[in-house]
Amino acid sequence: MRIVFMGTPDYADEILKRLIKEEGIDVVLVYTQPDKPVGRKKVLTPPPVKVTAQKHAIRCFQPSSLRGEGIAEEISKESPDFIVVAAYGQLLPKTILDIAPCINLHASLLPKYRGASPIQQALLNGEKETGVTAMLMEEGLDSGPVLGWSVTEIGVDERKEELFERLSKIAAKLTVSTLKGFDDILPLPQCDADASYCKKIGKRDGLVAFEMRAQEIYNRFRAYEGWPGIYLESGLKLLDILLESGEGRPGEIVAVDEDGVTVACRVGALKIKEVQPPSKKRMDALSYIRGRRLKVADILV
Repeated sequence: MRIVFMGTPDYADEILKRLIKEEGIDVVLVYTQPDKPVGRKKVLTPPPVKVTAQKHAIRCFQPSSLRGEGIAEEISKESPDFIVVAAYGQLLPKTILDIAPCINLHASLLPKYRGASPIQQALLNGEKETGVTAMLMEEGLDSGPVLGWSVTEIGVDERKEELFERLSKIAAKLTVSTLKGFDDILPLPQCDADASYCKKIGKRDGLVAFEMRAQEIYNRFRAYEGWPGIYLESGLKLLDILLESGEGRPGEIVAVDEDGVTVACRVGALKIKEVQPPSKKRMDALSYIRGRRLKVADILV
């Protein structure tokens, strides 16, 4: 079975690694996004999928657009049985969709959370379960017929990175079973009336305020772990927080103990354990309020 693979981040890389080691599957070509500058020093860094492709001597291309001249022809020359797509970052044009069945591994239970950030959106909304859907791609956004799915529960305190890792392993297993059982699968059309969408996340999405409900802030903390993180208008990053009981004015410090600083929100409260002021190193919340000479009944800024 000849496979052309398209994907970019760790989620896709886990699937690619599983396909490479699977008997009877030959990954003949890989497409991924261009290298990007990473970190303060803006070091040009290849995506995980490219690193894996190069390690296994698989030809890898990184076009800025799949509509470029000769791309569909290059893929077609490989005579793939399937094109497998996972978090690639671009829509596939019809010229590629027509080459072979294109199977997308989307990290939600479609038609819920079509779009760029389904894992984060599930956490933002406090979902109790999510999963991965194997979908036969068409020209619409994550709207093609469903080939299979796998469901998993979301822990009440589970964060993005842990959920990403688990869903990537689920997706890898589902990919193999879908490919090997493809001829016996009856694709199920999605119900567009039940569809919901999620956007591409930006830095500004991490902005929070204590005028929000504590649960909403906590869900953003879980969803935006790593990047963009969550931060106050002052630029103070909240690096480690927990839901806590407590009442007071939004932003009021209502308790201080050795574990952290409890701050009231519009509804509920948060225990803040670790923070990072603008242009400074991370520190425990107790050191921060001591440095700012804040105490119980003061407003945390």
